[in-house]
Amino acid sequence: MELTRRHMLWVGGVIGAGALLTACGSGSDEERTGSAADDSAEPRTGGTLRVGALGRAGAITRDPHGTQANESDYLILSLIYDTLTVPGARPNTEPRLAASWKASDDLKTWRFTIAKGAKFHDGSAVTAEDVVFSLKRLRATPAGASRLPGIQEKNISAEGTDTVVLVSDYANAELPLLTRLTTFVIPKGTTDKDIAKASGTGPFKLDWFRGGNARLVRNEDWYGGEVYLDAIEVKIFESPQAMASALLAGQIDVASNVGAVAARTAKGRKDVQTIRRPNDMAMPIVMRTADGPFADAKVREALRLAVDREAMVKQVLSGYGTVANDVLGTGDPAYDKSLPQRTRDLARAKELLAEAKFDTSKTYELYTTEDISGLAESATLFATQVREAGVKIKVVKQESGTFWDKTWLKGDLYTTYWGTNDSVVFFASKTMVSDSGQNEAGWKDEAFDRAYEEAIGTAGAVERTAQLKVLQKIEYDSSGYLLWGMADGIDLAGSAVHGLPKLPGYGRVQLEQAWLAR
Repeated sequence: MELTRRHMLWVGGVIGAGALLTACGSGSDEERTGSAADDSAEPRTGGTLRVGALGRAGAITRDPHGTQANESDYLILSLIYDTLTVPGARPNTEPRLAASWKASDDLKTWRFTIAKGAKFHDGSAVTAEDVVFSLKRLRATPAGASRLPGIQEKNISAEGTDTVVLVSDYANAELPLLTRLTTFVIPKGTTDKDIAKASGTGPFKLDWFRGGNARLVRNEDWYGGEVYLDAIEVKIFESPQAMASALLAGQIDVASNVGAVAARTAKGRKDVQTIRRPNDMAMPIVMRTADGPFADAKVREALRLAVDREAMVKQVLSGYGTVANDVLGTGDPAYDKSLPQRTRDLARAKELLAEAKFDTSKTYELYTTEDISGLAESATLFATQVREAGVKIKVVKQESGTFWDKTWLKGDLYTTYWGTNDSVVFFASKTMVSDSGQNEAGWKDEAFDRAYEEAIGTAGAVERTAQLKVLQKIEYDSSGYLLWGMADGIDLAGSAVHGLPKLPGYGRVQLEQAWLAR
């Protein structure tokens, strides 16, 4: 994945923009704020923020365009390197290394203008050629076609010293959303051999990196504004429990994306803040549609009806989340809340299985990993619930590297997770259109493909929302996803920490405005 682990993950969030086309923000300010410390005080400069983040030593990457399987790696890379755009509240795509962008009338050609004063950490100015080199390198990765859908390498070019031109194969009103997650910019000519030492443009510079742990120091010349902290130290943890314990013991200042169990443990501690970000993490179950035992849409519908979603949210997420309805992108302003909420119906589930002649005598394997808190637990509870409909499931836990190399994109039944949930279009482009390089369920639906192209090719926000409803209905009816709930993003922080980001997904790693009161 490309978000919290290849992302980020997670995650982060998206929705289209300019022409200058802009989209409405997703959710109210109250939904975004969580329970962080009162940040009305004047920010203080100085201090070192110690941040814990999840990761495994065997999955470490230093390549900003590689697959980030670790939260810790993604956090470090996001502080060193800038993307062209970043998550915002209103609108929820905001400028970063690209100060502005504009589309042609046919929505195929987009021009991104580089922010004035942007420099690499070595002091050299960022040019359009650097951005072109970086985007072409990103496009050449195995997942490049999904990271920049519709953008061929030959259609990425420079115009002068400060303008980058992207020409899409098709009209795309939502193109800026594609530049929010992994469009990290590095100097032109950087070799794979030197990628770990590539100069960045971000608010922090790398001081040292050791075994997944890192120290980053303030970039005094950052074009994006004042950075308050002297330094950030990132410490890698293999489990949320260990990370939460370190926070409670005062060994770190922030436990990043630590999960609901840790939040419940810390509840009542006056010296600990809990920051909640609604619509932060999706942990859907993927049912392969191309072939195998779940290729029949009736079988997939049966499994959706066999799930007790409220129980999943209560038990897996400890109540730190909301029930979902099998459509990804729950924080999107265009999310279709008029779709009937699926509820548990074991009788109908059994009928559908019988109609599909599903073999209930067999035991089917559900693959999962323990990359994030609650993922393996969701698989176990799912298996228990669907057994009441006559479906026998054996949960198989795999080591992270094995899971992403052997199971992801290939398995018949497996868990996945995404940390970007404020855009329906994002998921359509990344995981559901027929030619997506990250088509997790192997789903190919011509009607869905047409609905996607019509939606992104529509300039008007109202008209595009109507088209997105068509797309969501098809996804709701027949995709390979069973999205039972949405997890809140949860950070734990000491009482001295201020200015932590409160946006979901990729927004959570934007720590440039954090500061310490002590």
